[in-house]
Amino acid sequence: MAAGDRTVPHTGYDAAAHAQRMRAQGFWIDRTIDDFLVDALARVPDHPAIVAFRADGKPTERLSYRMLGERVSCAAGALQALGVEPGDVVAVQLPNWWEFAVIALACGRIGAVVNPLMPIFRERELGFMLGFSGARVFVVPNRFRGFEHGAMARRLMVELPTLKHVVVVEGGDEDGFERKLLQSGAPALRPGAAPGLKPAELAVLMFTSGTTGEPKGVMHSANTLVACTNALAGRFGLGADAVLLCCSPLGHMTGFAAVLLQSVCLGATAVLQDVWDPRQGVRIMAAEGVTHTAAATPFLADICNAVADGAPRPARLRTFLCGGAPIPSALIERARIELGLSVSSLWGMTESLSSTLTEPARATEKSSSTDGRAVEGVDIAIVDDAGRPAPAGSIGNLKVRGAQMFLGYYKRADLPTFDADGWFDTGDLAYMDDEGYIRISGRTKDVVIRGGENIPVVEIENLLYRHPAIAEAAIVGYPDERLGERACAFVALKPGAHFDLADVHKYMSTCKVAKQYWPERVVVLAAMPRTPSGKIQKFALKARASAFGETAA
Repeated sequence: MAAGDRTVPHTGYDAAAHAQRMRAQGFWIDRTIDDFLVDALARVPDHPAIVAFRADGKPTERLSYRMLGERVSCAAGALQALGVEPGDVVAVQLPNWWEFAVIALACGRIGAVVNPLMPIFRERELGFMLGFSGARVFVVPNRFRGFEHGAMARRLMVELPTLKHVVVVEGGDEDGFERKLLQSGAPALRPGAAPGLKPAELAVLMFTSGTTGEPKGVMHSANTLVACTNALAGRFGLGADAVLLCCSPLGHMTGFAAVLLQSVCLGATAVLQDVWDPRQGVRIMAAEGVTHTAAATPFLADICNAVADGAPRPARLRTFLCGGAPIPSALIERARIELGLSVSSLWGMTESLSSTLTEPARATEKSSSTDGRAVEGVDIAIVDDAGRPAPAGSIGNLKVRGAQMFLGYYKRADLPTFDADGWFDTGDLAYMDDEGYIRISGRTKDVVIRGGENIPVVEIENLLYRHPAIAEAAIVGYPDERLGERACAFVALKPGAHFDLADVHKYMSTCKVAKQYWPERVVVLAAMPRTPSGKIQKFALKARASAFGETAA
C-alpha cells in the first residue's frame, strides 16, 4: 500500500506547514530509531542494551548493543527474504521479551511498519486488527501465561488472506523465531544496506482501545516518536547512563515509546520484566541499578508495599513517570520518604504521546493535584464549547497540538483529526492553573480506565446486549484504590431471566474477550434511569457505582 493510501486528509489543516515549523523549532530532527541504534553501536558497542527477565524461569538474557545489532541485522534480512516490503505491516504480540525489540528495530531497518499488540488480546480483537491493518507477518509467543498464542495465530492465518507468515517464539521447526528469523540463512541486512524508513513516514501503527465500538489505528513516524523521547529525556535529565525498567507492556506506548525507544535513543539500558510481580520487580531494580521507570499508579503502590514488606530498596531509582490514573498525595509522599523517589504525573494518549508532565523538582507539590504541564514541543489549550479560551481554573474541552501528534487514523479518512490550526480535540475535560498545569476532570468519551488501560465500553456493552438474558446494559467505572477504576455492568433483564457475575465472566470467555475488559461487578436493575428523551443516565449510574467498595459483587 502506498503511503498516500494511509494519509488521512485534515480539512483546512496544512500538514506541510506543520512539519516545517516542527523542523525549524528543532523538535523534528529527521533521524530514525535505526539511526540511533547505529550511533550506539559505534559509540558504546559493549554497553548493555537489553536485560530481559522472564517469570517462567528461563535464563535472563543480556544483550549488548553489539549483540542486539547483530540480531536486528539477521532478523531484517530474514523479513526481507520472506517478502516483507517497505510499508508492509508486521504485527507483534509478544510479552516484554528481547525478541520484541529485535523485531521492532528490524522493521525500521527494512522500512516496514511495526504494529505492537497487547498480549491480552484474543481472536476477537486480533481478527479485526490484523485484518484491518493487512498485516503480512504476525509474531507471537508459543505460550504465555497459560494461553496458546501460537495455536491461535495459526488459526488466524487460515482466516486472514493478507497474513502470510506466523513467527512463533519458542515455536516449531517451521515457524519458530530462531529458525525463521535468526538462523534463516538469508543474508544479514546491515545498516544502510536498504532504504529503510524515512523519518516522516509511518513507522508505528498502534490501535486504541475502541471506545467508539471498534479500535482505531493510530499512526506515528520516527519524527513524532523521537520528539517524545527527547522531551521526556530532557525533563527527567536522562542520559546514556540511565537504566530503565520496562514493566509496562511493550504493546502499549508507555512501554514501547517511553522505555524501549527511549533507551535506544539514549544508548542506555532497558531492563524488561515480562510479568509484573512487585517483589521480583523490586529485586530486579535493586540488582540492575534501575534509575528510572514509567508505569501506571498501581505499579508505584506495589513497589512501595514490596519494599515495606522486606524487598530490597532500589537505591538508584530516582524518577518515576506515572500516568493513566490520578496519584494519591499520600502515595507520592510515601515514595519520596521511603524510596527517595520523585514521582511525576503525566497525561497523554496514543494520538498525542506524552503531552503534559510534572517536572521532578515540582513533583511533591504538583503531581497529586495536576497532570503536569505541556512538555517541550507541545501546546495545550482548554476551551469552552464555542472554542473560546477558558479562564484559569474553569473546566473546558482539552485540546493539544505539536511535535508528538500522530499522522492520522489508519484507513479512516472519515474520522476527525486536526482543525485548521492543528488542534486535536482529545475528548477530555480539564482545567488549567495559572502556571499552565492541567488537571483532567472528566471524559466526554465513554471510557473506563482500569490500571492505566482503557476498557472499550461501547464494544463490551454491545456484547452484553446480545446475551439472551439481557434487555439493557450500561458499563461505568467505579473507584478502586489500586487500579484507579474497575468496570461495573448495570443490566436490566428480560422477564424470568437470571444474570450475575459468574454469568458475565463465562460469557466474556466464550466471546474470547481480553480478561482485563471483563466487568468486575454486576448490578441488576428493574429499569435503567433515563433522561426525558430516553437516553440512559450514566451519570446516575456512576454516582451509584462511586459508593462501591473494592470487592466485586
